[in-house]
Amino acid sequence: MTTHIVTLGGGGFSMSPNATVTQLDRYLVGLATRPNPLVCFVPTGSADDPRYINRFLTAFGPMGLRTTVLTLWEGARASVRQAREADVFVIGGGSTVNLDALLRAHRVDTMFAEIAAERDVVFGGIAAGASVFFEACTTDSFGAEIEPWRGGLGMLTGSFCPHYDGEEDRAPFYTNAVGAGLLPDGYGVDDGAALHFVDGKLTRALAERRGAGAWRVSANFSPVTSGVVAEPLKMRAL
Repeated sequence: MTTHIVTLGGGGFSMSPNATVTQLDRYLVGLATRPNPLVCFVPTGSADDPRYINRFLTAFGPMGLRTTVLTLWEGARASVRQAREADVFVIGGGSTVNLDALLRAHRVDTMFAEIAAERDVVFGGIAAGASVFFEACTTDSFGAEIEPWRGGLGMLTGSFCPHYDGEEDRAPFYTNAVGAGLLPDGYGVDDGAALHFVDGKLTRALAERRGAGAWRVSANFSPVTSGVVAEPLKMRAL
């Protein structure tokens, strides 16, 4: 059994013009091993916003794929049961903290672990939906300010910072938080970029737009590093 996790800093259909799929969306779906895969959208972080759900259906419908939506704000039991059959899960953006809480409350975290133990599966996350796979992240879930948060499903080790270039304060806040020990070492990822993990190991960094990048950010107490090092990863253009 192989578990793929693709974590987007931002981008994909969530941020594309006219609600269309992008190269990162196509890459994600292309990892499925079964023909005509069932793609499940998880809009929990946005409170199951119907506009976000419609955007997903508008984007993925023309691809000729089977689609379903996991809703946890209403009708959760039946929705979770149906989602178990999915080959690809796409976790949307929004509030990382609320997303994590509801996934755990409805035992979706347990379902993810069971599926990964049974068969090949692909998980993709956008911004908050990417952060939730890690042990910690930056988040504005508690208010307007960006804060460090040690939480998440822990399917991937370390921390994650989405919108690394998309929001002015993200990169400096994240590097400072890692340097100060408020967050563990991890990754900063631009909008339009993503990391692909296979069975928990980083295998490649991807970019669907020119200039999009990703960085390995780690604490380093050498006198010349100011307590933190941000190393750019080699990007594969899509």
